[in-house]
Amino acid sequence: MASTSEVGHAKNVANFQDLIAFVDGYGATYNPSKNSLKLPQLNSLYTDSETALQKVVNKNTEYNNAVNDRVEAFDGLRSLSTRLVNALETTNANKEKIDDAKGFNRKLQGKRASKIEEPVDPNQPAPKTISSSQQSYDQLIQHFEGLISVLESEPSYAPNEADLKATALNAQADDLKDKNSKVSTAYTAVSNARIDRNKTLYKDDSGLVDTATEVKKYIKSVYGATSPEFGQVKGIAFKNIKS
Repeated sequence: MASTSEVGHAKNVANFQDLIAFVDGYGATYNPSKNSLKLPQLNSLYTDSETALQKVVNKNTEYNNAVNDRVEAFDGLRSLSTRLVNALETTNANKEKIDDAKGFNRKLQGKRASKIEEPVDPNQPAPKTISSSQQSYDQLIQHFEGLISVLESEPSYAPNEADLKATALNAQADDLKDKNSKVSTAYTAVSNARIDRNKTLYKDDSGLVDTATEVKKYIKSVYGATSPEFGQVKGIAFKNIKS
């Protein structure tokens, strides 16, 4: 389910469309001197607002898809790290090296990536901050690469299992970094899309909400406070959300 603020943005745009429909119906009697209040400019602002809203939706979906891809990529990392330690223990590695591997494994087992910012429902909005989740995944990657480094330093570590070989592990580490980086990129995109949407809808004087307020004032000035024309539009609500 979309958040209340996301629904509020869409409601503002929908209400602006209703306002334009009434303005269009007034014909030549609606003739403001201010350029931004003229019908072509109102239609242009509506189109820009619709585009801005849709961009947020699209970028939000891309973000959630990236998050889901990352969750899948990291799934099984802890069980794999335990297998790697067990494999190392069957080699000629000394106790110190095994202890080093176990240390990275403990960190991998104990460091759980934040679930707060892991929406798996594509209709859920992206979080307002990415820091705690991103740092947690960054650390998991560092611990995994540390474990790989220990394995690569042991000459007798030469498993027959394809997924335990150093080449496969390094490829997996690269994939984890790629998936993690794509979440950061997607988050930046949705954050920028929100900024653009807020400018279009809520920028002082030129945004949709302030423009709609001016249109209603103009209608009131032209037709009168008790006129049926103003009665049509005075109840159309617009809210400054900016979130």
